[in-house]
Amino acid sequence: MSQYAASLPSDGTVPKEIAAFFSNFYKISDTETAHEDYADALTPKGVLTMGSKQVTGREDILALRKAMWEKVSSRSHFPLKIFPFAPLSEEGGEVMLYGTVDYGLRDGKKAEGIEWAARAKLERVEGMLRMSEYQVYLDPGAMAAKAK
Repeated sequence: MSQYAASLPSDGTVPKEIAAFFSNFYKISDTETAHEDYADALTPKGVLTMGSKQVTGREDILALRKAMWEKVSSRSHFPLKIFPFAPLSEEGGEVMLYGTVDYGLRDGKKAEGIEWAARAKLERVEGMLRMSEYQVYLDPGAMAAKAK
């Protein structure tokens, strides 16, 4: 099983296409050079919130994405669970996600097993699932505390 394959509710409330979207998204998120692909995972007017930073639109998403790699040399996400909010369909919906992430830092340190959660609103745009909103909840102090 891939590290990017999250557990889903057994009642089928999370369509497999949504699970596949997030599996691919976290692979992209862990690829330093995939800035354009990362931005493509959001709608053109998508809202990306990382902690206290919130940006709207493709250009600002690209800028934030590049800034997220300034002190990080590698990241490895392990999405563990996807939870539905309200009925989901192949056209989208809203989900919560939970997982961990390991970081390699540019100063040579590593921070492993950092817990995160995320909220995502998905919609179909030009035949593709994309996020109109993506908000990540991550304790920045956890990375500093675990960095060795």
